[in-house]
Amino acid sequence: MTPTAVTEKSAPIRSAVSRWSKTSVFGTAGMLVLVVVLAALPYLINLGTLYALIDLFILLILASTWNLLAGYGGMVSIGQQAYIGIGAYGLVSIADVFGINVFLAIPIAALVSALVAVPVSYLAFRLVGGYFAVGTWVIAEVFRLIAIQIPEIGGGAGISLGAMAGIPRDLRIALTYWVALACAVIIIAACVLLVRSRFGLALTAVRDDPRAAATSGVNVQVSKRLVFVMAAAGAGVGGALMALSTLRVQPDGVFSVQWAAFMIFIVVVGGVGTLEGPLLGVVVFWALKQSLADFGPLYLILLGIIGVVFVLYIKRGVWGLLTPRGKAHLFPVGYRVRLDD
Repeated sequence: MTPTAVTEKSAPIRSAVSRWSKTSVFGTAGMLVLVVVLAALPYLINLGTLYALIDLFILLILASTWNLLAGYGGMVSIGQQAYIGIGAYGLVSIADVFGINVFLAIPIAALVSALVAVPVSYLAFRLVGGYFAVGTWVIAEVFRLIAIQIPEIGGGAGISLGAMAGIPRDLRIALTYWVALACAVIIIAACVLLVRSRFGLALTAVRDDPRAAATSGVNVQVSKRLVFVMAAAGAGVGGALMALSTLRVQPDGVFSVQWAAFMIFIVVVGGVGTLEGPLLGVVVFWALKQSLADFGPLYLILLGIIGVVFVLYIKRGVWGLLTPRGKAHLFPVGYRVRLDD
């Protein structure tokens, strides 16, 4: 009698691929709740605080789009103020000259900034590294000097936005606040969708190693140009919101290099190349600005010192300190494999 061989088949292990983790589920839910709370604030707080929050939303938009350009695209620009100015002047011209609704003029102003960025990219992309950074700043200065020389837009004195003149002040500020909040939410959502797309992966590959990305079939120049134009459109939105908030546009204000410095500080402190970095960095910057505003230029010196400390010793920013293993994300980006027995 021969022994019978008994074979036991183990149950197959099933795997599931998901973009969501516990952190991203709670993080996204928390963000949605925060947006609802922020939307209700005009009924609860004073006008001065609303103005300050409008500035925060504008800085968040600028920092998020600059992070897209530098953190994911690898292009460190210090000339994004060029598109801030174009967006601001574009909003005033579109609303006052052509009579288009001032709120509908915001996406049009962003489109104008993006269109201007297309030919500029062909000039700027002839430079690399530090030369690219300085070159973008020079281009922004050229736009500032051009604006000063055009009397139709007020020259050096600037121009006022008249399209909001008939709206009561309280309502105008509340509307500006809600529009700025909506723009910030849309920009953040667009950044999340872009980073988790195939284009986002290609962009990261271009940042890490352009030659390797090119050999993998990525069109390096097209990818860089697209993100450059997108970042310009985002800066245009920020500039349009500035004009909407202050009701006046001056070339020395909207084309100031301080905006580039603020963007860089926010992203470096929050965490370069992360979607969460600008969110944390803008809160840190805004808190420092509000608490040190009475000290005049001293707060700028302190910001510079803090920025240097982060560049030298805390290179991953605040988000890097909170997530030392680098695996947690507030938004559903990347892929995660879950094994089920």
